[in-house]
Amino acid sequence: MSTAPGPSRVVVVTGGTRGIGLGLARELLVRGCRVVVCGRSEAAVADALSTLGAGDRATGLATDVSDRASVQALWDHAVASFGRVDVWVNNAGVSSANVPIVDSDPADVDAILAVNVAGVVNGSSVAGKGMAAQPGGGWIWNMEGFGSDGRTQAGIGVYGASKRALRYLTESLVKEHKGTDVRIGFLSPGIVVTDLLVGDYDDNPEGFEKAKKIFNILGDKVETVTPYLAEGVLAAKKSGTRVAWLTNGKAARRFMTAGFSKRDLFAEAV
Repeated sequence: MSTAPGPSRVVVVTGGTRGIGLGLARELLVRGCRVVVCGRSEAAVADALSTLGAGDRATGLATDVSDRASVQALWDHAVASFGRVDVWVNNAGVSSANVPIVDSDPADVDAILAVNVAGVVNGSSVAGKGMAAQPGGGWIWNMEGFGSDGRTQAGIGVYGASKRALRYLTESLVKEHKGTDVRIGFLSPGIVVTDLLVGDYDDNPEGFEKAKKIFNILGDKVETVTPYLAEGVLAAKKSGTRVAWLTNGKAARRFMTAGFSKRDLFAEAV
């Protein structure tokens, strides 16, 4: 059970045109990988590739992860560009306004489930079949979020439920691919300050002011978290590995030292 060595690996990052996905793509390129990103539009992909500035070591394709055929087209594009896919990261995700479940917008609910749940199923299916058919197999990584571990919080019920489902799906994938060359991993970035996080509070400024206190204790910026995630992805050996940035121990230490810290992750625009 072996994949190509780290420096020559081909990595697909869904939702790789902004936020954690773009940061992860950048760090993987720094570590010698060839990278394929996808986003919702051709313009988003073009902007991301321009930002990455990696020339022919990076490519991308506009992809709707909720559509299996579109995801298959992304796989085919990666293979046509680089010959194979060694690592597939199901990073694409959406959230919605911080509101009670009874006030949730049906369109938002549909979008969250389509991207965060169906999107992971589609990516895992396409990548799993593709990797099983190529020499050396490969790795599939799924991006966790709040709710993955069963914790609950008012206002983000649908999003949290989608991430709880993602962990179940990932645990199932580990069992389903046991004994094969397709290995599965969990990525847990913790609280990362992105436009997605801030946007959830656009209609709730008072809630955001309260949430900022916790974010400034437990949160981090993309450029802080993504190097750790990239290193973990490339170093993993055993299926079922979890690469977690914000561990329980780290969270406890941050709370203990919060009174002495003056962290302000929102001092600059996200």
